[in-house]
Amino acid sequence: MSAPDATAAARPRVVITFSERLRPTYLAEGDLARLHAFADPVWVASETEAMSPALREALEGAAALVVCHGAPRVDGALLDHAPHLRLVGELEGDRFERRVDVEGLQARGLTVVDTTNGSSYPVAEWALALMMLALRNAGGHFRRLIAGEVVRQGHDDPGYLYGELTGKRVGLIGCGHIGRRLLEFLRPFRVAVRVYDPYLAPEIPDVYDFLHTSLEKVFAESEVVTCLAPLTPGTRGMIGARELAWLPSGAAFVNVSRGAIVDSQALIERLRRGDVRAALDVFDPEPVPVESEIRRLPNVFLSPHIAGVTAASRPRFFALMVDELDRYFHGHRPRFAFTDRTLANRRGL
Repeated sequence: MSAPDATAAARPRVVITFSERLRPTYLAEGDLARLHAFADPVWVASETEAMSPALREALEGAAALVVCHGAPRVDGALLDHAPHLRLVGELEGDRFERRVDVEGLQARGLTVVDTTNGSSYPVAEWALALMMLALRNAGGHFRRLIAGEVVRQGHDDPGYLYGELTGKRVGLIGCGHIGRRLLEFLRPFRVAVRVYDPYLAPEIPDVYDFLHTSLEKVFAESEVVTCLAPLTPGTRGMIGARELAWLPSGAAFVNVSRGAIVDSQALIERLRRGDVRAALDVFDPEPVPVESEIRRLPNVFLSPHIAGVTAASRPRFFALMVDELDRYFHGHRPRFAFTDRTLANRRGL
């Protein structure tokens, strides 16, 4: 690949391409102004996987390409039209490389960055909220209230017996961007944290001061377990009857990741016993079927997969990407570049 000319190196062209309908939501004026300060951004609308003549022309002198929904796949064929390209960034939705041939780009010496973690901020907040709701047995109380009952919490109610988060033993399944942000939120509660994550960098437990352990111990030794793992071939159905049986009586289970990580029928059967509670933002299938028993169980709090969906999270994907471009074109390392560990995690290897 030929080196970029001096002008391109001093003032890199950054091509941004995805569906026109998403542009007002994703590209905030302030972030575009930040990008203009050190680069020349070029917007090209893309609505299909086919590369348009306008995009082909824009790529000829581009040093970076930022893609999202609607953009063509970034692979060798596209790179043939982008001889100066050095960095490719995906804003959202490419957890599993649907839009970017990561290894192909890396083989050509390109840096590949993914700022999908822009939605990790509200997900971590909702995870904390659901942990509290599950511990307090909020699902059961709410159902009784809307049914018209006079509700008085008895001393035998699990929300009374186990309701405080402070000082609890907390288990996290997965400790990526969401998990690490959640750990920051948990610090004031002085919890003892156990984490299961086979792809975790070895220094992370020391930085955040938690016990890195097995999936069994996360379930068996925690009072509230929160699933934050991505859905991959390795995690699909990872939590079944055996794993849910490890959950001790009085504990709570929270899922804000993906419903298919958990065997839905096994979860329902575990909850039928009535000695544990759950707060679920995700379920399999989605939307939750009207006839599903999970809707009627008194020890369950449900939300309709809303954890990562906020107005503030949409432009954050691009704001984080501008940060990455700023770092890269000023000679620093990007924070969210793909690594071998990232790829192994996303493929479930």
